[in-house]
Amino acid sequence: REPLPSMVAWSSVRGMYIRRTHTRNTATGERYYTYRLVRSQRVAGKVRQVTLLNLGRHFAIPQADWPTLCARLEEILSGQEALLGGCGSLLIEREAQRIAAQLLARAEAPGSEPAPGAQTLAEVHSVEIDSLTLARPRTVGVEALGLWAMAQVDFIALLERLGLSGPQRAAIVGVIVGRMAAPGSELATQRWLCERSALGELLEVDFEVMSLMQLYRAADVLMRHREVLEQAVFARVSELFGLDWTVTLYDLTNTYFEGEAPSNPKARRGHSKEKRSDCALLTLGLVLDGSGFVRRSQVFDGNVVEGDTLAEMLQGLGAPAGALVVMDRGIATEENVAWLGEQGYRYLVVSRERRRRFEASDAMDLLTAGGERVAVQRVEDTDAGEVRLYCYSESRARKEAGISARFAQRFEAALQAMHEGLSRPRTTKRIDKLWERIGRLKERSHGAGQHYHIEIVADANGKQAQAIRWERRPVAGTMDTHPGVYCLRTNELGWDGEQLWRTYIMLTDLEAVFRSFKSELGLRPIFHHKEARADGHLFITVLAYQFVQLIRRRLHAQDIHESWKRLRETLNGQVRVTATFRRPDGRALHVRKTTQAEPEQYRIYQALGIDPSPGGVRKMLA
Repeated sequence: REPLPSMVAWSSVRGMYIRRTHTRNTATGERYYTYRLVRSQRVAGKVRQVTLLNLGRHFAIPQADWPTLCARLEEILSGQEALLGGCGSLLIEREAQRIAAQLLARAEAPGSEPAPGAQTLAEVHSVEIDSLTLARPRTVGVEALGLWAMAQVDFIALLERLGLSGPQRAAIVGVIVGRMAAPGSELATQRWLCERSALGELLEVDFEVMSLMQLYRAADVLMRHREVLEQAVFARVSELFGLDWTVTLYDLTNTYFEGEAPSNPKARRGHSKEKRSDCALLTLGLVLDGSGFVRRSQVFDGNVVEGDTLAEMLQGLGAPAGALVVMDRGIATEENVAWLGEQGYRYLVVSRERRRRFEASDAMDLLTAGGERVAVQRVEDTDAGEVRLYCYSESRARKEAGISARFAQRFEAALQAMHEGLSRPRTTKRIDKLWERIGRLKERSHGAGQHYHIEIVADANGKQAQAIRWERRPVAGTMDTHPGVYCLRTNELGWDGEQLWRTYIMLTDLEAVFRSFKSELGLRPIFHHKEARADGHLFITVLAYQFVQLIRRRLHAQDIHESWKRLRETLNGQVRVTATFRRPDGRALHVRKTTQAEPEQYRIYQALGIDPSPGGVRKMLA
């Protein structure tokens, strides 16, 4: 680059100033201004202008305010930490604090030379204790775990091999770790990166000069390389944990938009699992292995029918013939089960048969991890080449019995209200109208109405009702007569009942995966309206989940079983902070250091082999 005439603004304190230099990129010929923080100092008997910090080409402070900024910066470095420093501008204060933090971050960085103007510190300093100030607390725990997990799968190196630039890699790491630590929109992530997190220090990146658009574009870049990233991360995880194709789990969930999202063709109204029927939806399909890691993800229309997505997801997966696919009832249509058999897959699915049956005398008892009793009855259907596994769960029976009783109570209360209304004036008494009301009541009864025999007693002329009578007659083979019973079907004929049931239980762990996506990793809601940005939001969540799952699997091996939410709360208590002391000679000693890990924090770091003081120590004498 060829330097051209420059402009400078001097501060009145100790020779620090900002230089604006017009430069030219020799490769492209582009001419632009760049800004540097410069200080004059004597080197070998001569006064030299030493660049302390490159402020970049997008430095936003007006030239008239440069002397004020430099003066405030000198105040901060000399230990005078009064907010705003009398300059009256929050913009200048923030910029001065940012620049001071960057100077300190470059002072005695591990493995690097001290920053220009910084001095190597002695082990012992005389300081004025009452002058101590603590500034810029920034969380560091979740950030350290996120970078550790990425290192386990060489994620950042993978981004580099894909040709992504340094700023692009930093933005991608920022949005993913941000989703792990403080789930929210990209706008919320930018605030977290700039105001609350020490991730920039760990990466040696200044997120405060990174625009919001760079974070939005990080999602765009991720979507361009989605298949490669997804395959590479899962392949590496498979090597780490020795995963195989024994079990494949598949299910869907949906998220909703804040706003109508008219420009997104996938945004459709449908059945919301969060009861947000007032919003457009987007559906996320996940194929996972038995350990809970994502093999493949895909975004579908918000009103997609669950049973229509299976073939599309599995065909592109490359699963070998003989792999076992486990699915819930919503996807286990007859067409999908037949397709799995034709493609050479084994399957274990929840049967859609409506009639329940269970013979306790032919069943064997099992115990869940929580000590609950479950009984299973294995019935082989040789003609169909399948096994039916009828299961009875005590805890499920109690739950379903309570549900049935509640719906029955509501149904009978409604019938009683209609009966009592017959004795009051101006109420419906026509028999045909009453049967219409009873029909609508049955439709809204969640199946409770099928268990009642109802009779309307007519008056002498046969047109008006005198009474409504009912009798409960539970229908055999339903939840009322067989609470807690469900059926599994499989073409795996060689497994006994216990092996089939314990494999199916892995599917219930998938619900924990979706709970993590929704409650812990900010899947809901979506604020983007463009299709690519909305898909990118979901893919960032998928990647964040992969790293969270990797961390939790490692911690499980060390007998640490807390939820990610609980782990995050524990780690967020540890911060990096700058301690500033004034020395008797008037100079200021700045020490940037991480607070000592609490016992629970230390236990997590020790289990993963992470330094319990992330970021190390940075010192500067100004």
